[in-house]
This record gives sequence, C-alpha cells and structure tokens, in this order.
Amino acid sequence: MQQIKSLLILGFLSFLILSCQTIKERTDAIVEKENKRLSKYIGKTSKELKIDLGNPDEDYNNERGNLELIYKTKKYGIPCERKFEIDASSKIIGFVSNGCF
Repeated sequence: MQQIKSLLILGFLSFLILSCQTIKERTDAIVEKENKRLSKYIGKTSKELKIDLGNPDEDYNNERGNLELIYKTKKYGIPCERKFEIDASSKIIGFVSNGCF
C-alpha cells in the first residue's frame, strides 16, 4: 500500500513538473514572436508606427528627454501594454511589451 501511494505521488509530481515546462515553453515562444514583431519598428519613424498601430493611448517625455508612446489593449481580459521609445529625430530606439500575447 505504501509503495502504491509513493508511486502515485511521484507520478503526480512528475506530471506537474512536465506541465509547467510545457507552459513555460509556450510562453517563451509567444514572447519571442511578440519581440520579433515589434523589433521590426526599431529604426523606423514614429509616423510609420502610428500608421501601423494607430494613435497611442498615452505619450510623455521620459527622464532622458525621449518621447514614449504607449499602446494599451486587452485580450481575454488580460491587459497588454506596449511602450516605444522615440529619440529626438523621431526614430524608434526601443520597446517594452508587457502582458501581450
């Protein structure tokens, strides 16, 4: 009886570990796809970004004096925020994506 109980616990723990690994792999693939999609804007102008994504929900100048454009959406009730940093020559120099898939 003790061996069966130990075997069941071991099987359940193995299942949990493998499930977590699968979820991590899927999440990493989604993040990689999002980064690849957004990295195509690096070096392009803010005008090109606005043509593709529309007007931002927010914009402000950060501590370095660069413009930050923020796009906010929701998918399945999960908030998604994409920030693009624009330099003085209106070129996109960076981005951050949170909660987007």
